[in-house]
Amino acid sequence: MTDIQKDKVVSFHYTLKDESGTVIDKSEGQPLVYLHGASNIIPGLEKALVGKKVGDTLNVTVEPEEGYGEYSAEAVQEVPRNLFQGVDHIEPGMQFQAQTDDGMQVVVVKDVTEDSIIVDGNHPLAGQRLNFDVQVVEIRDATAEELSHGHAHGAGGHHH
Repeated sequence: MTDIQKDKVVSFHYTLKDESGTVIDKSEGQPLVYLHGASNIIPGLEKALVGKKVGDTLNVTVEPEEGYGEYSAEAVQEVPRNLFQGVDHIEPGMQFQAQTDDGMQVVVVKDVTEDSIIVDGNHPLAGQRLNFDVQVVEIRDATAEELSHGHAHGAGGHHH
């Protein structure tokens, strides 16, 4: 029986909960499909799946450094309102794409003043310990195309 290792396409169902047990996210109907070893999922979860087989269930706790990183105060910035040209109404909670030194990044509006907007570039789950309940449902060899693209294709995977 095949186990999870580099260059395998893995399908799994999951439920993600925060520290208080509140469900943050879960696979609905279709399992999540990823190419193992290609950094398609967070490192802590990918490491925990190594060697697992179809039918295995596991509970995984992922610390921030193996998940979405630590919360960074430097990622919260005040930017001039005029950088939001063409946007008439801005309010806390809105998301925008911003060009950064590291490429495109999603930022969330935290506060709005007359002259500036305070945005947060942290991932919404940064700094949080994540608790996954996982069930492995399929493992297969990746195709040459999937390997060259660095992600799984087809149902539950990437579509071009």
